Amino acid sequence: MTQPIVISMGDPTGVGPEIIMKAWLSGALDSLAHRLLVAGDLGALRGAATLCGVEADVAEEENGLASHRLIVASRSLPVKSLSDLDTERLEYGNPDLACGRAMVDYIQWACDRCLSQEAAAMVTAPINKAAVRAAGFEFPGHTEFLAALCGVDKVVMMLAGDRLKVCLVTTHLAVREVPDALTRQGILETVQITDGALRRFFGMERPRLAVLALNPHAGENGLFGEEEKDIILPAISAAQTMGIEASGPHSADALFHFAQKGDFDAVVCMYHDQGLIPLKLLHFDDGVNVTLGLPIVRTSVDHGTAYDIAGTGAASCASLVAAARLAAGMAGTP
Repeated sequence: MTQPIVISMGDPTGVGPEIIMKAWLSGALDSLAHRLLVAGDLGALRGAATLCGVEADVAEEENGLASHRLIVASRSLPVKSLSDLDTERLEYGNPDLACGRAMVDYIQWACDRCLSQEAAAMVTAPINKAAVRAAGFEFPGHTEFLAALCGVDKVVMMLAGDRLKVCLVTTHLAVREVPDALTRQGILETVQITDGALRRFFGMERPRLAVLALNPHAGENGLFGEEEKDIILPAISAAQTMGIEASGPHSADALFHFAQKGDFDAVVCMYHDQGLIPLKLLHFDDGVNVTLGLPIVRTSVDHGTAYDIAGTGAASCASLVAAARLAAGMAGTP
């Protein structure tokens, strides 16, 4: 039996259960080389099935990692039931403490199965950070928690689509804090992790990396800032001496035109919006969040809990489908 790809359900009061059910019912993931397994809550998933216009039966499962199966007509979805939430009292967009604890349990169980090599990869649906913190969760988000579980100090956030892949040196910082947060070592490590992951998981023999400048026109020889000369260029030079095909600093206002044409395999960006604005322009519906630097494969949807549409049946499963497909590709042939 092949190793499954585990999908952690995320916030039971968000769109996570709905997009999982939509992706499964659509048949869009039937062709994956790895079977699917959902780590989550049976009641929430059955509620999502009802939202999708079908009724799901439940059967117990005695083989493998699953504890149950959801059954709709001839379709059967393995589920590891990790919570027993009172779904009659749940309100969309209003997770309680039990929901917060459950979100953490789904993530940890999925990660543990990947570390033990019982699972091939994990795909995460969105969580509510405030809810998990209220439940005693001490990490800012998914990525930091997974890094701690895996014993890794440095990870890189990649946002990926067919036409563009961007990797971030800094992530969730105020823009005014970014220049002080940039270091030669931090940029070099981001380039190294990106290069290594593209080789290992994407099958690229020599990835072509474009490293962006921080300032307009790449600083214009110091006229608009010294970060390019003092920090970014030395990091690029160090990467090149290691055999990494990195170039730059490139001016961000022009580089993405060439990257989306295929001239580069990934773009290393200095801050969050520098990379995510062009990525979401091209891949708003099917962008995938990938955590590089972990010993496991982890992908995620590139959106949040979407409380404004949770429970309406309007959520798109496109990003989840893309995340599962990418996870399967990164995990390789069983």
